[in-house]
Amino acid sequence: MPQRQPAQEELNHSLRAAAAGDVDGVRALLDQGADVHAADGRGVTALIAAAYAANVETAQVLLEAGSDVNRKDATQQSAYLIPTADGSLPFLRLALAHGADVRAKDSYNGTGLIRAADRGHHDIIAELLQTELIGEVDHVNRLGWTALLGAIILGDGGPRHAECARLLLTAGANPNLPDGRGVRPLAHARQRGQSAVALLQAHGAR
Repeated sequence: MPQRQPAQEELNHSLRAAAAGDVDGVRALLDQGADVHAADGRGVTALIAAAYAANVETAQVLLEAGSDVNRKDATQQSAYLIPTADGSLPFLRLALAHGADVRAKDSYNGTGLIRAADRGHHDIIAELLQTELIGEVDHVNRLGWTALLGAIILGDGGPRHAECARLLLTAGANPNLPDGRGVRPLAHARQRGQSAVALLQAHGAR
């Protein structure tokens, strides 16, 4: 009796599952005809699944097979935006090398810089500041925050977030741009007792 050929949706589902870490499985499923562009009900493609798992190897295979690095899922996450928040520099570099749109925004209208600054990923910020995103260093998200404000408001006051602030200020971030309530970065840093106070003042913060 001939072996049953897997249905297309079954192949696609398996591809998304394999993308989290099974590079040989991804190659095999693509060879069997799995659709690299297929998404589940949440809009998650195999590449987005690989991004959530920070799996660079499977992502490389998927990108070479034509997966869209800029496609977003239902939560407005993409293979480019996910590593800016999760902090995977190798995955971010892979996405950038395959044409990631650095001006893409998340569901809060936030840039990759804002997402990285919130979480203290200074290495991600350093990488993004080498792209055209440097022109959006003062972009304001729906919360009324720039990347600099995010580094201070959501930061823990430690060296990682302080380095984020330093990189942003060195790149030209406005030290006096207030949040949506009119509170400036210096006031937020003082309220939280952060070391960024001296850094902000050195860059002209009032």
